[in-house]
Amino acid sequence: MSGRTLQPLPLSAGAPDLGALHQLLDGSGSFAPVPLSDPAETARLSGALGIGEPIERDIALVIATSGTTGTPKGAQHSTASVTASIDATHAHLGGLGGWLLALPPHHIAGLQVLLRSLRAGVEPTTIDVSGGFDPADLVRALESMTSTRRYTSLVPTQLVKVLDHPGAIGALREVDAVLVGGAATPLRLRERATAAGIPIVGTYGMSETCGGCVYDGVPLPGTRIRIDGGHPGRVVLGGPMVASGYRGRPDHPAFAEPGWFRTDDLGELADGVLTIVGRTDEAISSGGLTIVPQVVEAAILRDPAIGDCAVFGLPDERLGDKVVAAVVASPGANPTTESVQASVARTLDRTAVPRDVFFVDELPRRGPGKVDRAALRALLS
Repeated sequence: MSGRTLQPLPLSAGAPDLGALHQLLDGSGSFAPVPLSDPAETARLSGALGIGEPIERDIALVIATSGTTGTPKGAQHSTASVTASIDATHAHLGGLGGWLLALPPHHIAGLQVLLRSLRAGVEPTTIDVSGGFDPADLVRALESMTSTRRYTSLVPTQLVKVLDHPGAIGALREVDAVLVGGAATPLRLRERATAAGIPIVGTYGMSETCGGCVYDGVPLPGTRIRIDGGHPGRVVLGGPMVASGYRGRPDHPAFAEPGWFRTDDLGELADGVLTIVGRTDEAISSGGLTIVPQVVEAAILRDPAIGDCAVFGLPDERLGDKVVAAVVASPGANPTTESVQASVARTLDRTAVPRDVFFVDELPRRGPGKVDRAALRALLS
């Protein structure tokens, strides 16, 4: 152990600490990003990640995972793993460029937007989304960028707002790539964006892989993918961008195999292209059968009357858990419980058909736009 300590890196979209970010990139400091505007979350992360405590000199970044239940885990990255991720992204996208930050910078997706721009020698352009995302801000920020190549990164909920704003659509048509990740992107949303001429790139990755390491199902240079345990099976990711482990948890089974990270995602690999079909920790056990929520959600979202949905399990005396759905109607549409159930029954076994359908104005989300199924269960149980 050296004399180095893990330093807090308070970040806001309006005024990121570029000096500390340069130190992170050159390996001269060890940092844990925290939200400048949220003292309670900063205190929570400080205790969980050991901020202010000694740390190995080769750890440049400890980034919290996006979960909100229990004690947060901190993925440990060296400067080498951070820059491997950045360089692989630029290689895939076609070259260095300036980046626009439209995400919270203390999560890995937002942090990487800042670091990629600095690695390219371009000061990042930022918009403050702490009070919500306004597509008009995106237009003004993109117009101010002077770099030869321009990139940005959004979550699906932001993309929905963009597609309702003609000016934002026009501005994003002119950039070189719009990374969309943080949560699963519904197929119909992606098709709408593509039809509008927006060059979106679907990303898959997590804090443990220093952000996206698979773009449009294709692994970035250096990324390795393995599927364990069937089809679909558990996704295991390897490569130079994989973290060395979790802070303070040296024996965590997710990192039992050096150079690899064992995810909680279920996926299939065909002809070198990865498809994520769900998560092991979200599967519903109903009447002795296992139902993957994301598969049911995909069936529901084929109905244009449905704008968004989430499938999860609620306790049932006979089945153990019953399959239910929370549904957000598309503007002007009036779906019914029966129409939602019929959408699922057309393509899936009857055991996957939701027994109850709850119509809500919006779905609760956590971290970088992921649906908070635990909050839904608590609200609707």
